[in-house]
Amino acid sequence: MSEELPTGPKESPPAPRAAPREVWKKGGRLLSVLLAVNVLLLAGTFVSGGAFNKVAVYDTDVFALLTTMMLLAVLWILFYLLRTVRCPDTDAVPYRDAHAGPIWLRGGLVLFGICTLVMDVFKTGYYSSSLECQSAIKILYPITQAVFVIVQTYFLCISAKDCVHSHLDLTRCGLMFTLTTNLAIWMAAVVDESVHQAHSLSSPHGNTSHTRLALELERAGSPVGEDCSCNTAICQIFQQGYFYLYPFNIEYSLFASTMLYVMWKNVGRLLASSTHGHSHTPSLLNLFRETFFAGPILGLMLFVVGLAVFIIYEVQVSGERGRTQQALVMYYIFNIVCLGLMTLVSLSGSVIYRFDRRAMDHRKNPTRSLDMALLVGAALGQYAISYYSIVAAVAGTPRELLAGLSLAHALLMIAQHTFQNVFIIESLHRVPPGAEPHGTPPKEPCHGLTFASLDTLHTLPACPPTPRLVGPSPAGPQGAVSITLAPRGHWRYRCLKDISLFLLLCNIILWIMPAFGARPHFSNTVEVDFYGYSLWAAIVNICLPFGIFYRMHAASSLLEVYMLS
Repeated sequence: MSEELPTGPKESPPAPRAAPREVWKKGGRLLSVLLAVNVLLLAGTFVSGGAFNKVAVYDTDVFALLTTMMLLAVLWILFYLLRTVRCPDTDAVPYRDAHAGPIWLRGGLVLFGICTLVMDVFKTGYYSSSLECQSAIKILYPITQAVFVIVQTYFLCISAKDCVHSHLDLTRCGLMFTLTTNLAIWMAAVVDESVHQAHSLSSPHGNTSHTRLALELERAGSPVGEDCSCNTAICQIFQQGYFYLYPFNIEYSLFASTMLYVMWKNVGRLLASSTHGHSHTPSLLNLFRETFFAGPILGLMLFVVGLAVFIIYEVQVSGERGRTQQALVMYYIFNIVCLGLMTLVSLSGSVIYRFDRRAMDHRKNPTRSLDMALLVGAALGQYAISYYSIVAAVAGTPRELLAGLSLAHALLMIAQHTFQNVFIIESLHRVPPGAEPHGTPPKEPCHGLTFASLDTLHTLPACPPTPRLVGPSPAGPQGAVSITLAPRGHWRYRCLKDISLFLLLCNIILWIMPAFGARPHFSNTVEVDFYGYSLWAAIVNICLPFGIFYRMHAASSLLEVYMLS
């Protein structure tokens, strides 16, 4: 008797072996995220508790926790380097993401890392000068941070593009722990700087150095005595020096965190090939020659004027009442002019893109996704400060000069952030001129066609953006290169380069002002009188660090837009 075959639907073939690994991919990410959240909450508890004098959490406790975290992160980084760099035969990194860790990001990381090392030297010298009443952990902390910065910078410079395919869960947890360590250092630096600003503003006519020292000794539970006073010139140089280098330490931690996040996203990622990307990477000199020079010149003028305004503001804001008001009026007028020009320029760039025939790049790119998320998320801090200022200016006394300037400044700040984000995000999604997206062949190839001009070529959407020579050509290879590079000389791309350079320089000067101590939010009494000092100080101290980070991140994104335009 023959066996009757089943008549039901055919069973689907078994899933490939890689399926369970892909299913656990989300579980591995969840495990690393839970580890990072718990460690970050613990560090945040110590850091925030140490910021208040009445809480029995001292600076030594915070330094001990951060030192332990940095040492553990250094041990994991050394393990990673020994496994991937010293033993390349293990095939732990079969792919490398060409978009991750661009040269400008690694250059900024090295620059901020060097400044952080100088800050650690100043901190070590400052705490060593008063060792009799300071704990040894305060000297060990900057030394450990210097070692951590050196090891992490080397690690990120050579491994930022890695797509790891071995020990996936351990790698994810290690990357997330290192990222959390950088965020904890960032929180500690921001809190320390905010406490310093609050006490400096509460006694504007007092000596900032002695105020700072008294604050630290009070938080450490030690009485202010003659033995701990910072009276020598070297001690005061160390003290002021490491405070003014805090902005670079803050930016270093954020730059490292973004690069570590991209590495975390690339763990276990499969790519078509290990060497891909844009076929043409022009040099910075060639790009600069293709501008109209209007953007760089105007941006440099605003940068120099902004530095002068910032210096005059810092000198006059702590003086007499009349000089303080003049400094505030000058500060607000410069910012209003700068923000207005940046808004118009960003709008012009968006209008230029309406006439651009370049294709949109919608491929998966963790670096670009993170850039967009950080731009939108960091802008929320400045949005919050601006809306609080608008309510205070409108509901208070808008007829006063400072109230009107504060209102105009807040409105322009919202408009500038919005239009600049639109311009940057659209620029990052555009395919560079003369480059064809890798792995996206044209729908209908145009082999064998002869084009009389590049304008005719761009009117055919089915054709690749980069023309290719078919058969021998008397022009040879140089002719092919000239055809590929010709679109870069178009007036639209020159305008986009000028716009990118102008916005980049403006964002840098707008980062320098608040990062190095400009706080018109407290010198201008409009918001302080309306909300009260405690509430307004909490709003500014929470939101302003995100606004400072936005300026530096926008500058780095604009540099990438400039390179790809």
